[in-house]
Amino acid sequence: MAVDTFTTMIVILVYLVMILGIGYYGYRKTKGAEDYMVAGRNTHPLVIALSYGATFISTSAIVGFGGVAANLGMGLIWLTVFNIGVGVLIAFVFFGKRVRTIGQRLGAVTFSDLMGKCYNSTFLQYVSGIIILVSMPIYTAAILIGGARFIEVTLSVQYEAALLGFAVIVGAYVVLGGLIAVMHTDAVQGAIMAVGMSLLLVLTYVYLGGVTTAHTALTNMADLVPAALTAQGHLGWTSMPSLGSPIWMTLVTTMVLGVGIGVLAQPQLIVRFMTAKDDKALNRATLIGGPFILMMTGVAFTVGALTNVYFYQKSGEIAIAAAGGNVDSIMPLYITSAMPDIFVVIFMLTLLSAAMSTLSSLYHTMGTALACDVWGRGRSCALSLKSNKYGIFIMMVVSIAVAFLLPGSIIARATVIFMGLCASAFLPVFVNGITSKSPCVIGAKASMLAGAIVWFLWTAFFHAAESSALGLCQYLFGVPALLGQPWSACNPLIIALPISIIVMAVFQFRHNRNMA
Repeated sequence: MAVDTFTTMIVILVYLVMILGIGYYGYRKTKGAEDYMVAGRNTHPLVIALSYGATFISTSAIVGFGGVAANLGMGLIWLTVFNIGVGVLIAFVFFGKRVRTIGQRLGAVTFSDLMGKCYNSTFLQYVSGIIILVSMPIYTAAILIGGARFIEVTLSVQYEAALLGFAVIVGAYVVLGGLIAVMHTDAVQGAIMAVGMSLLLVLTYVYLGGVTTAHTALTNMADLVPAALTAQGHLGWTSMPSLGSPIWMTLVTTMVLGVGIGVLAQPQLIVRFMTAKDDKALNRATLIGGPFILMMTGVAFTVGALTNVYFYQKSGEIAIAAAGGNVDSIMPLYITSAMPDIFVVIFMLTLLSAAMSTLSSLYHTMGTALACDVWGRGRSCALSLKSNKYGIFIMMVVSIAVAFLLPGSIIARATVIFMGLCASAFLPVFVNGITSKSPCVIGAKASMLAGAIVWFLWTAFFHAAESSALGLCQYLFGVPALLGQPWSACNPLIIALPISIIVMAVFQFRHNRNMA
């Protein structure tokens, strides 16, 4: 990177001062537990929409999934369709208003607290809190890695130093200002992300000769797809993979459905609905959230695929080869190689904003889950500001440790793992809890456990991408996965979620019949 170091550091310093200043604003506005945990339930619609979108869209979408699009192609655009249709419209219109009303009536302050109070069950609050504490550090670590990798490449600093510094700065304003600070910094970061991604799309098309020229060039590169990917169903970067092939199964069941459905059961997003003053605020937020998600994911996936054209024209290599085989390095390498120096700084702020907005929400969710739902459950300290700040600090340390342990090319997969588990364990219980007049607690317990257990078993013994890495199946049975294609490429969500739904539906039906 040839950008003047002094200029870069000034821009970053101004950005950090602004973010920490908002953190201090959150600190001054925080007077009690509801302020710290649900932002006082009086958040502006613009802040809700940008905070929701910025939390949803992280370095995982831009760096991780952008790299996946570079490798597997534009079929990933279907995830954008799901993100808007499911993650915004269904989430806000059908679920958001119910969550806001019920959360306010029951005085719920976390996702697990909401589940426990909907069913009048401390067991559900505790177990859902445990699932969050076990799974969310993996996703959090992936966000840390994405931000740290770009800082490493852009500022030429050691990866370890970038990761630690990044984690601590975000932790500082989350601990200081709670959810008020988190949501307001998210809103500012969301605005920065919108500017950065818009410029990225425009400059990419300018460099590649325009929309038609760029996409035609990418289509004509189909014969450059590596043989290993062609054998698994890859038909080119502007085509969907062969129906039912391993890559089709990965793209559709893991990436599109895993994230597209999994977003509905994200604890850090559901809490956003409880911060709204009224239903009108959620309606207004929906109108902002849809276009924002379209710009964020649509640009990332489109530009990701088009990086193949840039690298081939520049060096005769496709993107994955230019990045040394690491999909997580494709987008950072493209930005630093192709973009003007000043844009590298702007996009660094875009990625920092994307990472920090999601990371701050995950810190807050994990910390409050530890302090309120698990360790402090039933104790007077559950809603203590001091206890929740300690909880955030502890989970920040855990996430940093996990980040150092995770392998390369992990960002997108870690996202899918977390969202798939959340959907399998939480979604049927969550939907039933906020829609049923008399939700069945036994069914909720059975559904949550069935979803989580089946998801883990399929992950450990059948889904080759994870089972081969875990090694448990190899150790016990001598093979990396118990079933061959296509089942070994079928995401655990596709198996676990239907089972979880069926269990919840059967118990709720019997419960309703007995109540009649």
